[in-house]
Amino acid sequence: MFKILKREGNAKRGQFQTVHGRIETPVFMNVGTVAAIKGAVSSIDLKDIKCQVELCNTYHLHVRPGDKLIHDLGGLHGFMNWDRPILTDSGGFQIFSLASLRKIKEEGVTFNSHIDGRKIFMGPEESMQIQSNLGSTIAMAFDECPSSRAEYKYVHDSVMRTTRWLERCDKELRRLNSLDDTVNKEQMLFGINQGAVFEDIRIEHAKRISELDLPGYAIGGLAVGETHEEMYRIIECTVPNLPSDKPVYLMGVGTPANILEGVERGIDFFDCVYPSRNGRHGHLYTHKGKINLFNAKYEKDLRPIEEGCMCPACRFHSRAYIRHLLKAKEMLGMRLCVLHNLYFYNNLMEEIRNSLDEGNFAGFKKSFLNGLDDE
Repeated sequence: MFKILKREGNAKRGQFQTVHGRIETPVFMNVGTVAAIKGAVSSIDLKDIKCQVELCNTYHLHVRPGDKLIHDLGGLHGFMNWDRPILTDSGGFQIFSLASLRKIKEEGVTFNSHIDGRKIFMGPEESMQIQSNLGSTIAMAFDECPSSRAEYKYVHDSVMRTTRWLERCDKELRRLNSLDDTVNKEQMLFGINQGAVFEDIRIEHAKRISELDLPGYAIGGLAVGETHEEMYRIIECTVPNLPSDKPVYLMGVGTPANILEGVERGIDFFDCVYPSRNGRHGHLYTHKGKINLFNAKYEKDLRPIEEGCMCPACRFHSRAYIRHLLKAKEMLGMRLCVLHNLYFYNNLMEEIRNSLDEGNFAGFKKSFLNGLDDE
């Protein structure tokens, strides 16, 4: 399923074949938490801004509108009118973020819904059942994401449980894929490596989950409070201990600089809320760094957000106009900013892939980082 076309050091240029189409890697997955990108961006828009994969949230879709409803309507692809790959996270990160509202046992986690407070139980089997109902292309294993500052023994015990949960996820998804009413019988499972910032736990866990020979693997529990240097150190020690012929997904990361550093260390998949979240607040990415459209100096600026950018915002509108929309709290302003930022990220990944095709990733990375001058 995963074909590596070129290597430059640890960086990989690949293609990942799925039942919903081929993914060119490295790739950035656009985050559509509740089957939509925040900022009034539709599935049709995503194709125009070069999105290959959309990421949706298992927990949020389970509590609203309900995964069984989505199953009855033909799965997420038909529900949101998206015919390209979808990755669903397991819901674990959201559940464990509700620290005061959840109770962990070997069977799974009991927690309260953030919508109406009702008690919900979710374990590996429940997470797989929900994701099977959604019919995503890639399902993520149910895991615990311990704090990067948690004590060694807690992290060790948590990771041991996460390993047992992964084995249960693998068994359950195989069963679900064999059922007659399953939406996507080709749904794939990615395992997740955990271990906070402890190298020995990360390495041992990577070796253990590699034995399951899953279609892909993720590195979780980073970008949650540790320094960038700690994150890069953990990536460097973990990636070599995951299968070299499988894609590696760095969860929840990150800035353009983080992505370039991740690619250099062997990462193939990325996701992050930064482009959409920052866009909704007028913070826009360019090849010269991030700009804040609320700054007064853009009040009469008739240039596009970035010269040469082919996103819908830059092709048709000026900084001055978009700034006015944001100041007036018109939704169009937020929408145009989100479209620009997502296009920037998707286009950056295309530039990275092209540089790898040409054998010049190191040069591209250096040139890009040297050009950044954030406001």
